[in-house]
Amino acid sequence: MAPSSSLVSFKVRHRDPELVVPAKPVPYEQKQLSDVDDQEALRYQIPFIMFYDSNSNPCMEGEDQVKIIRAALAEALVYYYPLAGRLKEGPDGKLLVDCTGEGVLFLEADADTTLELLEDTIQPPCPYLDQLLYNVPGSTGIVGCPLLLIQVTRLMCGGFVFAIRWSHIIADAVGMSKFLNTIAEMVPGATKPSFLPVWQRELLNARDPPRATYEHHEFDEVNDTDFGTMNDDTIIVHKSFFFGPREMSSIRKHLPPHLRASSSFLVLTACLWKCRTIATQLDPNEIVRVSYMVTASGKEGLKLPAGYYGNAFTFPVALSEAGLLCKNPLEYGLELVKEIKNRLSEEYTRSAIDLLVIKGKKQYRTVRDFVIADTTRVPFGEIDLGWGKPVYGGPAGAIKDVSFFAKFKNGKGEDGIVVQVSLPWQIMERFQKELAKMAGNSSNDQCCRNATEVARSKL
Repeated sequence: MAPSSSLVSFKVRHRDPELVVPAKPVPYEQKQLSDVDDQEALRYQIPFIMFYDSNSNPCMEGEDQVKIIRAALAEALVYYYPLAGRLKEGPDGKLLVDCTGEGVLFLEADADTTLELLEDTIQPPCPYLDQLLYNVPGSTGIVGCPLLLIQVTRLMCGGFVFAIRWSHIIADAVGMSKFLNTIAEMVPGATKPSFLPVWQRELLNARDPPRATYEHHEFDEVNDTDFGTMNDDTIIVHKSFFFGPREMSSIRKHLPPHLRASSSFLVLTACLWKCRTIATQLDPNEIVRVSYMVTASGKEGLKLPAGYYGNAFTFPVALSEAGLLCKNPLEYGLELVKEIKNRLSEEYTRSAIDLLVIKGKKQYRTVRDFVIADTTRVPFGEIDLGWGKPVYGGPAGAIKDVSFFAKFKNGKGEDGIVVQVSLPWQIMERFQKELAKMAGNSSNDQCCRNATEVARSKL
């Protein structure tokens, strides 16, 4: 196998993009989006990727993945027909879905490499994303563009890669996983999804009149503070870090015994927040923040049906003075992170939605904050498109100001969590040193892989 520290050079041959339309006639209508969907912060496209080997299902040997998945996609769009439409602007700039049935963009491709050669380098940010999810010219817009771009790439070993990019306005990761699961169900010949999709976006609209009953720091104005002396030429480095049993055990040793049983997500969030804050070298009195996406699915009172696939989340925030977070033991940050969960309720979610509308801009604050989206419980890694479950299924790259947590199995066969972090390069160097102190002396070498992307941008 290729060493995990080296990237693989290969070529991908792309066929001309095509539009896949629903396999049967679908309603032509316009559908309203929820106030959670229609917020400025979600007006971008989000890429996910899944890598499949060729050995999981001998019954599918010799079958063409592209042909089978394309046909299953068309069948799934019969039920998820709004995804085959286009976004358009309605009154007051509010977006809605024009269900035109025009279809989703689909790309067939072949790569002259194998899954074995790619090994650990497939973890996010995927360094091959431009090849495995070709950016079709004119496809990145929001209004009037296809809502989905899908590329299926055959590998020389018989495996394949399924990559998807979708408009965040139409669905979050949980919602999109339901659509992909429907495609998976259509592959062996299902006639309808296990859970029929439910639109009902009005369930997550603001109340009339809207009323904010909680303090929501996720909507605070951004102060014009300096974050690592950034400017338009600041080099932002995107790196992924793997946390397996050894790394998590090392981090937990920094906690008192009564907190060591806390969930890996909470412990890791507190650890990364602390290391990131130390690395930024901010004024000790400056307020630093961490927020993580909390799904509204399953909340009592919201009554979201199982088939609901719209955006359904809030971004509650924990705050601290930078000096307190840096100097105090890890348990200080962990307790703050845990308090986020204690505040969550139906009323908190309703209050957040109402404030989206009251604020007018409908914009969550993400700039300079440590913002996390946990996809470890989103079943991208369980989606069987006919050839077994993916070797990796989850986020594909750096997305705006968000760090994704995803499940990952490294080249040693260890199950763990991979986290993509984006920081200015000088801060990234200090961050890695602080993380090494928390996760073990070897974490700089073991956690950080070479799946790294460098871009000139602002946080």
